[in-house]
Amino acid sequence: MAKNKMITVKGVKITIIEDNDVDYISLTDMIKAKDGDFFISDWLRNRNTVEFLGIWESVYNPSFNYGGFAIIRNQAGLNNYKISVKEWQEKTNAIGLKATTGRYGGTFAHPDLAFEFGMWISAEFKIYLIKEFQRLKAEESKNLKLKWNIQRILAKVNYQIHTDAIKENLIPKELSKKQINFVYAHEADLLNVALFGTTAKLWRDQNPNAEGNIRDSANIEQLVVLSNLESLNSALINQGLPQIERLKQLNTIAITQMKSLLGNNNLKKLK
Repeated sequence: MAKNKMITVKGVKITIIEDNDVDYISLTDMIKAKDGDFFISDWLRNRNTVEFLGIWESVYNPSFNYGGFAIIRNQAGLNNYKISVKEWQEKTNAIGLKATTGRYGGTFAHPDLAFEFGMWISAEFKIYLIKEFQRLKAEESKNLKLKWNIQRILAKVNYQIHTDAIKENLIPKELSKKQINFVYAHEADLLNVALFGTTAKLWRDQNPNAEGNIRDSANIEQLVVLSNLESLNSALINQGLPQIERLKQLNTIAITQMKSLLGNNNLKKLK
Protein backbone atom coordinates (compact mmCIF):
# COMPACT_ATOMS: atom_id res chain seq x y z
CA MET A 1 0.00 0.00 0.00
CA ALA A 2 1.08 3.56 -0.70
CA LYS A 3 1.75 6.27 1.87
CA ASN A 4 -1.40 7.32 3.69
CA LYS A 5 -3.25 10.60 3.16
CA MET A 6 -5.43 12.51 5.57
CA ILE A 7 -8.61 14.58 5.44
CA THR A 8 -10.54 16.26 8.27
CA VAL A 9 -14.33 16.00 8.38
CA LYS A 10 -16.30 17.79 11.10
CA GLY A 11 -13.19 17.89 13.27
CA VAL A 12 -12.42 14.18 12.79
CA LYS A 13 -9.12 13.24 11.13
CA ILE A 14 -9.66 10.43 8.63
CA THR A 15 -6.90 8.33 7.09
CA ILE A 16 -6.96 7.34 3.43
CA ILE A 17 -4.71 4.60 2.10
CA GLU A 18 -4.08 3.62 -1.51
CA ASP A 19 -4.02 0.04 -2.72
CA ASN A 20 -3.44 -0.75 -6.41
CA ASP A 21 -4.25 2.87 -7.32
CA VAL A 22 -7.58 2.74 -5.45
CA ASP A 23 -8.31 4.89 -2.40
CA TYR A 24 -9.72 3.33 0.77
CA ILE A 25 -11.16 5.53 3.53
CA SER A 26 -10.83 4.58 7.20
CA LEU A 27 -14.15 3.59 8.75
CA THR A 28 -12.28 3.18 12.05
CA ASP A 29 -11.57 6.91 12.02
CA MET A 30 -15.01 7.85 10.73
CA ILE A 31 -16.92 6.07 13.49
CA LYS A 32 -15.41 8.48 16.02
CA ALA A 33 -17.96 11.01 14.72
CA LYS A 34 -20.90 8.72 15.60
CA ASP A 35 -22.73 9.69 18.78
CA GLY A 36 -22.98 6.85 21.26
CA ASP A 37 -21.20 3.55 21.67
CA PHE A 38 -21.28 1.95 18.22
CA PHE A 39 -19.09 -0.48 16.27
CA ILE A 40 -18.55 -1.07 12.56
CA SER A 41 -20.07 -4.53 13.04
CA ASP A 42 -23.34 -2.81 14.03
CA TRP A 43 -23.49 -1.24 10.58
CA LEU A 44 -22.39 -4.42 8.86
CA ARG A 45 -25.13 -6.56 10.42
CA ASN A 46 -27.87 -4.28 9.09
CA ARG A 47 -29.82 -5.94 6.29
CA ASN A 48 -29.90 -2.77 4.15
CA THR A 49 -26.12 -2.49 4.48
CA VAL A 50 -25.61 -6.11 3.45
CA GLU A 51 -27.89 -5.64 0.42
CA PHE A 52 -25.98 -2.52 -0.63
CA LEU A 53 -22.57 -4.18 -0.21
CA GLY A 54 -23.74 -7.21 -2.18
CA ILE A 55 -24.95 -5.11 -5.10
CA TRP A 56 -21.72 -3.08 -5.14
CA GLU A 57 -19.54 -6.22 -5.11
CA SER A 58 -21.63 -7.82 -7.87
CA VAL A 59 -20.97 -4.79 -10.09
CA TYR A 60 -17.24 -4.32 -9.39
CA ASN A 61 -15.96 -7.69 -8.20
CA PRO A 62 -15.92 -10.56 -10.73
CA SER A 63 -14.66 -12.93 -8.01
CA PHE A 64 -17.48 -12.17 -5.57
CA ASN A 65 -18.72 -15.28 -3.73
CA TYR A 66 -22.48 -15.17 -4.20
CA GLY A 67 -23.01 -18.37 -2.21
CA GLY A 68 -21.30 -16.94 0.86
CA PHE A 69 -23.17 -13.68 0.40
CA ALA A 70 -26.56 -15.44 0.25
CA ILE A 71 -25.93 -17.06 3.65
CA ILE A 72 -25.01 -13.71 5.21
CA ARG A 73 -27.98 -11.93 3.62
CA ASN A 74 -30.41 -14.51 5.04
CA GLN A 75 -29.05 -13.98 8.55
CA ALA A 76 -28.58 -10.20 8.41
CA GLY A 77 -30.82 -8.22 10.74
CA LEU A 78 -31.41 -11.04 13.21
CA ASN A 79 -30.86 -10.02 16.84
CA ASN A 80 -28.26 -12.71 17.50
CA TYR A 81 -26.31 -12.20 14.27
CA LYS A 82 -23.04 -10.29 13.98
CA ILE A 83 -20.25 -10.39 11.44
CA SER A 84 -16.82 -8.76 11.34
CA VAL A 85 -15.22 -7.16 8.30
CA LYS A 86 -12.62 -9.93 8.23
CA GLU A 87 -15.37 -12.57 8.17
CA TRP A 88 -17.20 -10.65 5.45
CA GLN A 89 -14.03 -10.66 3.33
CA GLU A 90 -13.31 -14.33 3.90
CA LYS A 91 -16.86 -15.56 3.23
CA THR A 92 -17.62 -13.43 0.18
CA ASN A 93 -14.17 -12.65 -1.27
CA ALA A 94 -15.19 -8.98 -1.07
CA ILE A 95 -12.90 -6.18 -2.25
CA GLY A 96 -14.82 -3.11 -1.07
CA LEU A 97 -13.98 -3.44 2.63
CA LYS A 98 -10.51 -4.13 4.03
CA ALA A 99 -9.39 -5.04 7.55
CA THR A 100 -5.71 -4.07 7.86
CA THR A 101 -3.06 -4.42 10.54
CA GLY A 102 0.10 -2.50 11.37
CA ARG A 103 0.73 1.20 11.86
CA TYR A 104 -2.29 2.26 9.82
CA GLY A 105 -4.39 -0.73 10.75
CA GLY A 106 -8.17 -0.68 10.96
CA THR A 107 -11.17 -1.04 8.70
CA PHE A 108 -11.04 0.74 5.35
CA ALA A 109 -13.64 1.04 2.61
CA HIS A 110 -13.80 1.99 -1.06
CA PRO A 111 -15.14 5.59 -1.30
CA ASP A 112 -18.53 4.36 -2.57
CA LEU A 113 -18.96 2.28 0.58
CA ALA A 114 -17.36 4.85 2.89
CA PHE A 115 -19.92 7.43 1.74
CA GLU A 116 -22.70 4.98 2.58
CA PHE A 117 -21.12 4.45 6.01
CA GLY A 118 -21.01 8.24 6.37
CA MET A 119 -24.78 8.36 5.90
CA TRP A 120 -25.12 5.89 8.80
CA ILE A 121 -23.22 8.38 10.95
CA SER A 122 -25.35 11.31 9.76
CA ALA A 123 -26.50 12.92 6.52
CA GLU A 124 -24.47 16.03 7.35
CA PHE A 125 -21.31 13.98 7.93
CA LYS A 126 -21.74 12.23 4.57
CA ILE A 127 -22.02 15.54 2.73
CA TYR A 128 -18.87 16.95 4.35
CA LEU A 129 -17.02 13.67 3.78
CA ILE A 130 -17.78 13.77 0.05
CA LYS A 131 -16.80 17.44 -0.10
CA GLU A 132 -13.43 16.86 1.59
CA PHE A 133 -12.66 13.78 -0.48
CA GLN A 134 -13.43 15.65 -3.71
CA ARG A 135 -11.19 18.51 -2.55
CA LEU A 136 -8.35 16.04 -1.95
CA LYS A 137 -8.74 14.45 -5.39
CA ALA A 138 -8.88 17.86 -7.08
CA GLU A 139 -5.66 18.86 -5.31
CA GLU A 140 -3.96 15.61 -6.34
CA SER A 141 -5.08 16.12 -9.93
CA LYS A 142 -3.73 19.67 -9.93
CA ASN A 143 -0.36 18.53 -8.55
CA LEU A 144 -0.14 15.71 -11.10
CA LYS A 145 -0.91 18.10 -13.94
CA LEU A 146 1.77 20.51 -12.67
CA LYS A 147 4.40 17.76 -12.47
CA TRP A 148 3.40 16.49 -15.91
CA ASN A 149 3.74 19.99 -17.36
CA ILE A 150 7.20 20.33 -15.80
CA GLN A 151 8.27 17.17 -17.64
CA ARG A 152 6.78 18.50 -20.89
CA ILE A 153 8.60 21.82 -20.41
CA LEU A 154 11.85 19.96 -19.75
CA ALA A 155 11.38 17.97 -22.95
CA LYS A 156 10.72 21.19 -24.91
CA VAL A 157 13.80 22.92 -23.48
CA ASN A 158 16.01 19.98 -24.44
CA TYR A 159 14.31 19.84 -27.83
CA GLN A 160 15.53 23.41 -28.49
CA ILE A 161 19.10 22.34 -27.63
CA HIS A 162 18.61 19.35 -29.91
CA THR A 163 17.38 21.36 -32.91
CA ASP A 164 20.18 23.93 -32.45
CA ALA A 165 22.76 21.13 -32.68
CA ILE A 166 21.10 19.82 -35.85
CA LYS A 167 21.06 23.30 -37.37
CA GLU A 168 24.75 23.89 -36.64
CA ASN A 169 26.08 20.46 -37.59
CA LEU A 170 23.76 18.63 -39.98
CA ILE A 171 22.03 21.22 -42.19
CA PRO A 172 24.09 22.58 -45.05
CA LYS A 173 23.61 26.28 -45.80
CA GLU A 174 22.23 25.65 -49.29
CA LEU A 175 19.31 23.40 -48.25
CA SER A 176 15.79 24.59 -48.94
CA LYS A 177 13.30 25.11 -46.10
CA LYS A 178 11.54 21.90 -47.14
CA GLN A 179 14.81 19.98 -46.96
CA ILE A 180 15.64 21.52 -43.58
CA ASN A 181 12.26 20.43 -42.21
CA PHE A 182 12.92 16.95 -43.54
CA VAL A 183 16.22 16.78 -41.64
CA TYR A 184 14.54 17.92 -38.44
CA ALA A 185 11.81 15.30 -38.87
CA HIS A 186 14.42 12.68 -39.69
CA GLU A 187 16.33 13.43 -36.49
CA ALA A 188 13.14 13.49 -34.44
CA ASP A 189 12.30 10.05 -35.78
CA LEU A 190 15.78 8.89 -34.81
CA LEU A 191 14.75 9.48 -31.18
CA ASN A 192 11.33 7.97 -31.78
CA VAL A 193 12.86 4.78 -33.13
CA ALA A 194 15.45 4.66 -30.32
CA LEU A 195 12.80 5.03 -27.61
CA PHE A 196 9.47 3.84 -29.05
CA GLY A 197 10.73 1.44 -31.72
CA THR A 198 8.74 3.15 -34.47
CA THR A 199 8.53 6.35 -36.49
CA ALA A 200 5.90 9.06 -35.99
CA LYS A 201 4.21 8.19 -39.30
CA LEU A 202 4.03 4.45 -38.59
CA TRP A 203 2.61 5.17 -35.15
CA ARG A 204 -0.08 7.44 -36.64
CA ASP A 205 -0.97 4.76 -39.19
CA GLN A 206 -1.30 2.17 -36.40
CA ASN A 207 -3.25 4.52 -34.10
CA PRO A 208 -5.62 6.46 -36.39
CA ASN A 209 -8.04 7.33 -33.59
CA ALA A 210 -5.43 8.55 -31.10
CA GLU A 211 -5.39 12.18 -30.00
CA GLY A 212 -2.10 13.94 -30.66
CA ASN A 213 1.14 12.30 -31.77
CA ILE A 214 3.37 9.52 -30.48
CA ARG A 215 5.00 11.80 -27.89
CA ASP A 216 1.66 13.08 -26.60
CA SER A 217 0.80 9.47 -25.76
CA ALA A 218 4.07 8.85 -23.89
CA ASN A 219 4.04 7.98 -20.20
CA ILE A 220 6.08 9.92 -17.66
CA GLU A 221 9.03 7.49 -17.77
CA GLN A 222 9.21 7.83 -21.55
CA LEU A 223 9.07 11.62 -21.33
CA VAL A 224 11.97 11.65 -18.88
CA VAL A 225 14.05 9.36 -21.12
CA LEU A 226 13.07 11.40 -24.20
CA SER A 227 14.37 14.60 -22.63
CA ASN A 228 17.62 12.80 -21.79
CA LEU A 229 17.97 11.38 -25.31
CA GLU A 230 17.55 14.84 -26.85
CA SER A 231 20.45 16.19 -24.80
CA LEU A 232 22.60 13.11 -25.45
CA ASN A 233 21.89 13.18 -29.17
CA SER A 234 22.94 16.83 -29.27
CA ALA A 235 26.28 15.90 -27.72
CA LEU A 236 26.73 12.97 -30.13
CA ILE A 237 25.94 15.23 -33.10
CA ASN A 238 28.54 17.73 -31.94
CA GLN A 239 31.04 14.86 -31.73
CA GLY A 240 30.38 14.12 -35.40
CA LEU A 241 29.06 10.56 -34.90
CA PRO A 242 27.20 9.09 -37.90
CA GLN A 243 23.44 8.70 -37.49
CA ILE A 244 23.55 4.88 -37.44
CA GLU A 245 26.05 4.94 -34.57
CA ARG A 246 23.99 7.48 -32.69
CA LEU A 247 20.86 5.36 -33.11
CA LYS A 248 22.60 2.30 -31.66
CA GLN A 249 23.90 4.25 -28.66
CA LEU A 250 20.60 6.03 -28.01
CA ASN A 251 18.62 2.80 -28.17
CA THR A 252 20.97 1.13 -25.65
CA ILE A 253 20.70 4.16 -23.35
CA ALA A 254 16.88 4.23 -23.70
CA ILE A 255 16.60 0.56 -22.71
CA THR A 256 18.88 1.04 -19.69
CA GLN A 257 17.13 4.19 -18.49
CA MET A 258 13.60 2.78 -18.94
CA LYS A 259 14.55 -0.30 -16.90
CA SER A 260 15.88 1.96 -14.17
CA LEU A 261 12.90 4.35 -14.16
CA LEU A 262 10.27 1.60 -14.14
CA GLY A 263 11.61 0.53 -10.75
CA ASN A 264 11.94 4.08 -9.41
CA ASN A 265 9.60 4.65 -6.44
CA ASN A 266 9.89 8.45 -6.68
CA LEU A 267 8.54 8.45 -10.23
CA LYS A 268 5.69 6.13 -9.19
CA LYS A 269 4.54 8.86 -6.76
CA LEU A 270 3.92 11.18 -9.74
CA LYS A 271 1.31 8.83 -11.19
